[in-house]
Amino acid sequence: MKPTVVSADVLFEDHRDTLKWQWIAGLGASERRFDEVAIRAARSGADLVGYLNYIHPYRLQVIGEREVAYLTSPSVEDNRRRVARIVTLEPPVLVVADDQPAPDELLAMCERAQIPMFSTRESAAFVIDVLRAYLSRHFADRATMHGVFMDILGMGVLITGESGLGKSELGLELISRGHGLVADDAVDLYRINQTSVEGRCPELLQNLLEVRGIGLLDIKAIFGETAVRRKMRLQLIVHLVRRETMERDYERMPYEPLYQDVLGVPVRKAVIQVVAGRNIAVLVEAAVRNTILQLRGIDTYQEFVLRHRAAMSRDE
Repeated sequence: MKPTVVSADVLFEDHRDTLKWQWIAGLGASERRFDEVAIRAARSGADLVGYLNYIHPYRLQVIGEREVAYLTSPSVEDNRRRVARIVTLEPPVLVVADDQPAPDELLAMCERAQIPMFSTRESAAFVIDVLRAYLSRHFADRATMHGVFMDILGMGVLITGESGLGKSELGLELISRGHGLVADDAVDLYRINQTSVEGRCPELLQNLLEVRGIGLLDIKAIFGETAVRRKMRLQLIVHLVRRETMERDYERMPYEPLYQDVLGVPVRKAVIQVVAGRNIAVLVEAAVRNTILQLRGIDTYQEFVLRHRAAMSRDE
């Protein structure tokens, strides 16, 4: 489920420092929002922000140097007609960029139609990049998963499994080995584009890890700033299982990589059996290193199969 609302007021305040913009028209329309149908149809923030465009309505319309020149031609009648057409686009917000003065006709139209208009010295391209990234995050599909989300060797790894298998203790051991904690227990996941899922920690649980018998640990206070991460891209799921589950549901040596669907994105998955005496932290690190090799095109299992076939051919 993804949110379908962001008001002009929230948009303005969230980027007041980044874009250094001013609210120059439509002050009475602070609650004006993006069209919900357009939000549901949008595949990314790129579908919600762009240069002044009469073909794609309901977008946040950015007006740069060329667009201002187009709206301030010598013909007064042409200018009025062009500005009037903007109302039919039903833009949630207009942004005048490139340190351009807003055309008087456009200012008057925004006041009449109650369309918020912001003005900034930043370039139109920069404004579009910032707002597309913001809207992609804000309107992203999202879900919450149970587990421990870690940065292991630069890869976002979600450790999942049944309750009581020691996920948090494993996370603590990995932190002591120099890896970073993103979130424990509840992980907020966002699909930031068609192929990527990003994981973050809920604000309430930030920097905290709960270990049975000890309680809550402030990882940042104990291990320092470098032991925690704000967010990571989810690239691997390590699923911990008991012996009977492993024997019943999984192959000892899978012939191809396992995947798990997360918000419509396939994420690589490794299954590790939890047995007393096994060093699970070492096994998780090995699974991460193996995944890195696979992403680089090095598949150890397939290389073994080729060796086996070559050996059988020689014997024949």
